[in-house]
Amino acid sequence: MTEIIINLETINPIEFVGVNNSKFDILKKRFPSLKILSRGTQLKVSGKPEEVESASVKINQIISYLERNGHVSENYFSRILGDDELGELTAEELSSGDVLVFGPNGKVIRAKTPNQKLMTTTSDKNDITFAIGPAGTGKTYTAVALAVRALKNKAVRKIILTRPAVEAGENLGFLPGDLKEKIDPYLRPLYDALDDMIPADKLNYYMTNRVIEVAPLAYMRGRTLDNAFIILDEAQNTTDLQLKMFLTRIGANAKAIITGDITQIDLPKNMKSGLAKAERILSNIDGIGFIKLDESDVVRHRLVKQIIRAYDKAQVEEEKQEEAEKEQRRNKYRSE
Repeated sequence: MTEIIINLETINPIEFVGVNNSKFDILKKRFPSLKILSRGTQLKVSGKPEEVESASVKINQIISYLERNGHVSENYFSRILGDDELGELTAEELSSGDVLVFGPNGKVIRAKTPNQKLMTTTSDKNDITFAIGPAGTGKTYTAVALAVRALKNKAVRKIILTRPAVEAGENLGFLPGDLKEKIDPYLRPLYDALDDMIPADKLNYYMTNRVIEVAPLAYMRGRTLDNAFIILDEAQNTTDLQLKMFLTRIGANAKAIITGDITQIDLPKNMKSGLAKAERILSNIDGIGFIKLDESDVVRHRLVKQIIRAYDKAQVEEEKQEEAEKEQRRNKYRSE
């Protein structure tokens, strides 16, 4: 007779046992000769040594799956245990990283395109990841999902979301209200992503207790950000010095994702974006990864892809025209 204790501390025990113990009942039916007890964050399994070992392997596979994905359906739960009718999950299915988190009401948040999946693996392998691409490619959304996943898996203690407060070609004038009310319009896309991934009451708790912090870039100066997942959004609107300041805030056991679209720079004309320079001088540093997303990654309205394509084509034509005009001026200067 053998008895073992299996801890469920790294996952939500309710996700393991299921509503009204539905998944726990599946587990007990799969191993009818074993005595399996669920107490809080622990499972006690006792019985013949070889059966206990077999159950332990399957239970730990379920735990690993939940640590990565946050949720397992009853169908997948049964297949991990080796259901005769449904068939056992393959090694590829068990290790699949497409699903990033499960949001409220079971909403599945996953990497949808090849470059979003590449962004996920690049972030897993590097402490700093730059994701550069046009609007609608899921840069911010995927980055927030990766941060929420890291928080749920206890890989970090907090999430810090920041972006520069730069107006998109408009003069908004004086904004009334306190500091939070003034900066919230700039940070709305980050809040929208969080709403999709975390229940409202839990998100409110995280925000109140600063487990999740949303702040303008200017408030990062002087800080050291340890044990955190940090996202800098709209990085094309940072200057060289601002981006350097942000990158040097990153502390021990921290990860960072920097997102940006170099075709939508809203800085004044006399200021250069720091994003292009960062790509040029940091791309060969071990531990820093760069991902380029393009129109094939657009997951918004079907017309967005065509809009991006049209603007890209227009930009190429404008650059050719400018170069032709410069050449004409040079030729005129030489003839004089």
